Amino acid sequence: MLEPEFEPPVTQTQLGRPEFASTAAAQVAQPVAEETEIVALRADEFTALEERIVRAVSLVKRERQARSEAEERAAQAEGRLAEHQPLADRLQSEVKALRDERDQVRQRVERLLAQLDALEL
Repeated sequence: MLEPEFEPPVTQTQLGRPEFASTAAAQVAQPVAEETEIVALRADEFTALEERIVRAVSLVKRERQARSEAEERAAQAEGRLAEHQPLADRLQSEVKALRDERDQVRQRVERLLAQLDALEL
């Protein structure tokens, strides 16, 4: 904001004289104009603040909705996991049993091969 040039204030004796009338009116109008500018500036600042608050509230609402949806998806995933856990446990025990059986078969085959090697000597 530009600073107006300084003019000495109009005295009471000068107020009644026509040559000082415009200066007196300007001095009265100047604080009113400055006050209007300040009020306009404050209104603009208030409007900007209001817009920022509205955006912040909107952001919080969106984030809460996203969090709620994520919690719901997590609950559904936990439910599916609990549903499939018995199957996973059963399959793990089957795999363990098959590995144990494979090891037993390998040992039997190794013994048979060792017996065949002993016969050919």
